[in-house]
Amino acid sequence: MKILLIEDDLRVAELIQRGLTEQGFVPTLAYDGHSGKKLALQNEYDLIITDVILPKLDGLDLCKEIRQNKPDIPIIMLTALGTTDDKVEGFDAGADDYLVKPFEMRELLVRVRALLKRNNKTTNNTVTVLKYADLEMNLHTKIVKRNNIEINLTPKEFNLLGYLLNNPERVLSRLEIAENVWDTHFDTGTNFIDVYINYLRKKIEKDFDTKLIHTKSGMGFILKSE
Repeated sequence: MKILLIEDDLRVAELIQRGLTEQGFVPTLAYDGHSGKKLALQNEYDLIITDVILPKLDGLDLCKEIRQNKPDIPIIMLTALGTTDDKVEGFDAGADDYLVKPFEMRELLVRVRALLKRNNKTTNNTVTVLKYADLEMNLHTKIVKRNNIEINLTPKEFNLLGYLLNNPERVLSRLEIAENVWDTHFDTGTNFIDVYINYLRKKIEKDFDTKLIHTKSGMGFILKSE
């Protein structure tokens, strides 16, 4: 498995490179955002790990540009910034996971394996369109429509809605959503999942009489027609 690592801290980069190599991965290093972008767009990788604060091109803009050209490649962001707003900004840029420094190498490896496993399942999945009521999601074109009206979602909003569509009319706890949409057990904070649920509600329920995403107090959320 080929992994692109974009990290300007030489010591951190070498430690991660060594840890990945010991586990059988083949890492390629870039020390600034511009070089990382060039490598990402010109070569094929199974996964990308990038710092947020980078010289020449920051990790958020880098992630957005990679997503425009390679929407399906898994991306993990590394950063010292760990507030809910920081995480939301990272996920909105297109990151699949977000790891706050300092971290243990074994935690990064768990995230890497989880994302690679999920991406492999998605690649092998023959289902291309998910539907519920008048809501439709095309997994290949990444287009979401409600009542034939196209709705623009961020990558993480898309993944969250996809999980809801795969589990309609079933109450999903915040922990289950965090583990399956973000592929991790990290502490999401008190309102992290709620922030994204509210984002989705504003986009897929605005101008529609029928509400689809409902809150079950003390339990979680459920996708169902009223």
